[in-house]
Amino acid sequence: MTEMSDLLARVEKLEARAEIAELVSAYAIACDDHDMPRLMSLFTDDAVLDSPSGLMHAIGKPAIDALFIATFKIRGPAFHWTHDHFVRFDRGPDEASGLVLAHAETSPNNEVSLAAMRYADVYRRVGGRWLFARRQINFLYYVPAKDYLQSLTTPARITVSGRSLSADYPERTDAWRAFDLDHDVKER
Repeated sequence: MTEMSDLLARVEKLEARAEIAELVSAYAIACDDHDMPRLMSLFTDDAVLDSPSGLMHAIGKPAIDALFIATFKIRGPAFHWTHDHFVRFDRGPDEASGLVLAHAETSPNNEVSLAAMRYADVYRRVGGRWLFARRQINFLYYVPAKDYLQSLTTPARITVSGRSLSADYPERTDAWRAFDLDHDVKER
């Protein structure tokens, strides 16, 4: 590879990284605005949206559309914001993977709720545009605001319509489990 082609490849990667960052921000804004046309324009036709807890699961644009419609019908104002964003171009020139750390304030069923999550993403460039091919939402917690102060002291940190589910992380991660084994942690 010549010096000029190496420079061009590096610039293209930086541009792709910026486009993917805008994709992530557009998702947050579209969710907060209940902007279904914009939101659906961010996914590939065969996209997958899910969460390890089973709270969310949809394959393909029609199912993702239905999932968000059902969600937005019971959710009032919300605010999503993203923090750190890691992008890896480890899947070829038109596909990348990413991890996004985020928080949200939502109001499902008129109950103010707080969430902390990690999005494990796969991005695909289609027609010159980066889209979500997969978005997995991993919740540290998603709880009514009134329960937030006690939320981190139990593994059941996802509350939806009165149901409690185990959090998606960190207890399920290999690193967490290895630490507990290596350091003989029995109970927290």
